[in-house]
Amino acid sequence: MILRAPLVVDRYGNSVRDWTRATRTTVRRVSVQPDASAEGTGDRPVIVTGWRLVTRRGVDVDLEPGDRIEHAGRLTDVDGDVGRYVLGGVHHHTEARLREVTG
Repeated sequence: MILRAPLVVDRYGNSVRDWTRATRTTVRRVSVQPDASAEGTGDRPVIVTGWRLVTRRGVDVDLEPGDRIEHAGRLTDVDGDVGRYVLGGVHHHTEARLREVTG
């Protein structure tokens, strides 16, 4: 499930996402696999878990930086740009790194 929230201006003049008004789009034919993870220590222990979303061959999804992915009970953020790979002038597949922060 892709979640996309509109940008709004907060009371301080900053552009922020309004997740209460996010649209939800169901996607199929994608795989979400574990990627690198890290643990932070300090005042508040934090675990950052990485995931990688990969579409099947020939499949593209409407995914942008700033979107969120809900998959298998986890809520992750798209981390960086979305890669769309072309082979022989034809879209081959799409990949995106995802990040889940807990703690």
